[in-house]
Amino acid sequence: MYRLLAAVAASLILIFLVLPLVAVFTSLQWTQVVVNLYDPLVFSAMRLSLVTSIISVAASVLLGTPLAYILARGHFRGKRLVGALVELPMVLPPAVAGVALLLAFGRQGLVGRYLGFGLSFSTLAVILAQVFVAAPLYIRAARGSFTAVDLDLERVSLTLGVPPSRTFYRVTIPLSLPGLFGGMIMTWARAMGEFGATIMFAGNLQGVTRTLPLAIYTAMQSDFSAAMVMSALMIIVSVAVLLLARGVLRHPEWGEGSVAEH
Repeated sequence: MYRLLAAVAASLILIFLVLPLVAVFTSLQWTQVVVNLYDPLVFSAMRLSLVTSIISVAASVLLGTPLAYILARGHFRGKRLVGALVELPMVLPPAVAGVALLLAFGRQGLVGRYLGFGLSFSTLAVILAQVFVAAPLYIRAARGSFTAVDLDLERVSLTLGVPPSRTFYRVTIPLSLPGLFGGMIMTWARAMGEFGATIMFAGNLQGVTRTLPLAIYTAMQSDFSAAMVMSALMIIVSVAVLLLARGVLRHPEWGEGSVAEH
């Protein structure tokens, strides 16, 4: 009886989660798919989303990797607080994140007032919003990857006279690559799908801040067919990202192979 109830409950939640996604594809007007994909407004939103999300991931990796390493290996007072602050944007409501960014980097914000100009309602604002909500995903994944690396391997490298910086790039990074790459993939997906903080902080300006999620929101008011096509595209991208991330994380020996090559 217990197994039957568990199976029914599992089936119900699975159907509930999958049915809306299936509905998007079954409702598509396939004759309009190609037309909508080549629509200048749709193409502009796709291009902006790709460019800004790639830049956001690059910034997250460049700035987040050192922080993740410090959180994984460092011992200092307030470490738990720093870790909590880093992960806080992941649980903030998107609207709150947008208001916070506006109050910090807007024309009258904490930073904007000293710059003499605001960073809001610009393409840079889109990137800042994406980094704010997505970088914690990468930092969390990178921190876990660095923590999982066997310290004895690093010690052996150091005893052989290899400098700490070279040990980091030749031993620590290769061993952490699967987790780092998985974190990058999930960060990119989060940046691509960002909506709330973007519309609050960057606005919805065609060709400037209107990313694909914002274009879907806009199309819902005038061209529902285009909204469905863009939604289907986002679902396909999301599924591909999840499969890629799972494939990478399923093969931790990738990192060991990389070390062996060096």
